[in-house]
Parts: sequence; structure tokens; C-alpha cells
Amino acid sequence: MCKPNEDNIRLHVYLAHAGVASRRECEKIIAAGRVSVNGTIITTLGSKVCVEDFVCVDGKAVTPEKHFHYIVMNKPPFYLCSQRDPLNRPLARDLLPSKITERLYSAGRLDFRSSGLIIWTNDGEFAVSLTHPSCGIEKEYIVETSQIIPEELLHAFFEGITIENIFYRCIKIEKITGKSVRITLVEGKNREIRRVFSYFHLHPTVLRRIRIGCVLLDGLTEGKTRSLSPEQINSLMKRGNY
Repeated sequence: MCKPNEDNIRLHVYLAHAGVASRRECEKIIAAGRVSVNGTIITTLGSKVCVEDFVCVDGKAVTPEKHFHYIVMNKPPFYLCSQRDPLNRPLARDLLPSKITERLYSAGRLDFRSSGLIIWTNDGEFAVSLTHPSCGIEKEYIVETSQIIPEELLHAFFEGITIENIFYRCIKIEKITGKSVRITLVEGKNREIRRVFSYFHLHPTVLRRIRIGCVLLDGLTEGKTRSLSPEQINSLMKRGNY
């Protein structure tokens, strides 16, 4: 690697700028021994590189992106938000426009059975602004069940509930019908809504995200995509202290 220099950047930041993943995920990739610099595997977090270094992930050379993409998708249910799947389930990334040659990844995820709004990008810094809890960007969901949703669930989710030592709380929840609700989250822990509903012996038949910050589905058909507008990108960057 290059000699110490103020222009050098940390390896996980370099990888994020190369569209590999968010900074947090890039740290995990480094720790897993999947990154090499000039032929040497690097696992030390905080290592720095410069533009002259030859950086590879899983043996494939990566360089900082020159063109960023910000794509909105209406993910259908039973598609996986992952780069690969050993079970060969359908991948949401395969629904992205074929004309995009850069590697995109989802900024946040929807689980296999859930549907709705998800944003794909190769801008790691932008992804952080969407997903980090400190940025406070709201995510709004519609949840439908086959049974009446008790008031106890609404109250517990809004006030906060601890399930298996994990604390869950939404910032807003309101009934649409007896069997459907609208929920707004900020942090959005892994499978949060499903785990809260399961605690009350309910299992969503529909779990659809309809909003991320200022971005709405706006009639986007399942399986289809569109680009974020410059105004939406700027709004999300500003809200996320990008």
C-alpha cells in the first residue's frame, strides 16, 4: 500500500465509493478476508489505500465509481434482496434495468416475502444516509393480516416492546381497517414488524413498504423501476446529513 499521505483514504471508504456495499458492510467484507490490496489480503480495519493501489474483492478488481445510480424499485414478494442465493430463489437485482452495467446494491432490505419500495444504488455514502438510524429517515409500511389486529399490539408497538432482548418501537401506527394498519419506522431492525406481529400470534399476509423519506411508490408497478429525481436525491442527502 502507499506510504502515509493525507490524500489516502480508509479501505472501507474506498470500497463504498467503488459501489461494493455500504461502509458498514464493507468493514465486514474486509474482516472476512475477502479484500486484497496489491495482492495481499487485508483484514485490518482502518487500513488506508491510495489511487495507485490495486484493490480486489473476491479476486475481482474494484475502482471508485465515476457514475452513480439511484434507482427506485417496487419489489414483488418472494424476491430476495441479495447479490446471490444458494437456493436459487429469484433475486430482486435481476429486475434492475439491463442497461446499467455498474454493480448496484440495495440501501436497506425487504425480506423475501415482503414487497414494495426499495432503493438501489452504487453510492455507498448515499446508502448510509438512507439506512443509519441517526439520519432519522422514515419508512412507511402497509400491513394486512387475516385476523383482527388487537389494540394491545398498536399500543405496545408505539410505546415500545422488548422481544427476545431486542427493543422495538414504531413512531406511528394507525388502523386502516380491523385487519390492516399503517406503520412508520425510523430505525427498522431486521424483520421488526414481523417479529412484533408474531409476538401477538399474528402473521402478515401483506407487508408492503410504500414510502422512504420523501419517496413514494406513486403507482409504480410491481417489478418495475424508475430513477430518483434530483430533488429526491438532494432531499435524502440533506436529511441524512450526507
